[in-house]
Amino acid sequence: MTSLLAQIDSLGRSVTKNVEYTARVLLMVYLSLRATVLDRAQGFRQIVGVISAQIYFTGWQALPLISVLALGTGSIILLQSLSNLSLLGGTQMIGNFLIVMIVREAGPLLVALVVIARSGTAVASEVGNMRANREIEALESMGINPLSFIVFPRVLGGIISVLGLAFYFNFIALIGGFLVTKFVQDLPLAFYTDSLMRAFAKEDVLIFLLKNGFSGMIIFVVCCYQGLSVKRSPHEVPQVTTQAVVNSIIFVVVFNLIVTALFYLNQLRSLGVV
Repeated sequence: MTSLLAQIDSLGRSVTKNVEYTARVLLMVYLSLRATVLDRAQGFRQIVGVISAQIYFTGWQALPLISVLALGTGSIILLQSLSNLSLLGGTQMIGNFLIVMIVREAGPLLVALVVIARSGTAVASEVGNMRANREIEALESMGINPLSFIVFPRVLGGIISVLGLAFYFNFIALIGGFLVTKFVQDLPLAFYTDSLMRAFAKEDVLIFLLKNGFSGMIIFVVCCYQGLSVKRSPHEVPQVTTQAVVNSIIFVVVFNLIVTALFYLNQLRSLGVV
């Protein structure tokens, strides 16, 4: 009985801690938006400059890695699906299968993991070093709000970058994967593109924007929050960077899982299954 109560107590503390962490992160999002709208200490041009630099680093410089990942993912999924669907006589379902696997599920998660590994760690360590070197206090002494000058441009640039990378990933995975596997399969291009177009629905646009947009926001808000949590010592930076990666992955995976579960539950309800 005592062991059971201890486990319940531990679970309660863990849930409370995570809820409190989420509330503090959401509060930072609100305060950064409010500061961007109300504070005029920094100019519009400076904010646009930070957003552009974030898009260049997060989006443009990640294209080679995303290209390789998309080609590999698209080729593997296409070959596996064709071999299995051909045995079952369901080749005409290839478009539906690829849209579900690449656009709805694999694309958002893989792009988010790449962004976390490249840009999330960079943002957390950059902001952490700024805090340790008293650069943020220097900005505050000049009347510049760090939430509007540091957090907001990185979050907005991150969201735009993740959306762009996800679109690029889907295109390369679907079309590039087909061209790569053309040497080992005889699927006509016209049949393949027609199957994709028939499988693509308006719900896929909503899932694309929802998953990738919120994943971008989650990654950069969490990483900025962890960076700002550095107190004084530069020795804290590696620790907060690691924590930023762990928290970002957990939040992104849980969010994607919730969206997928709600989407398919809604589809089952529309079919009258539940």
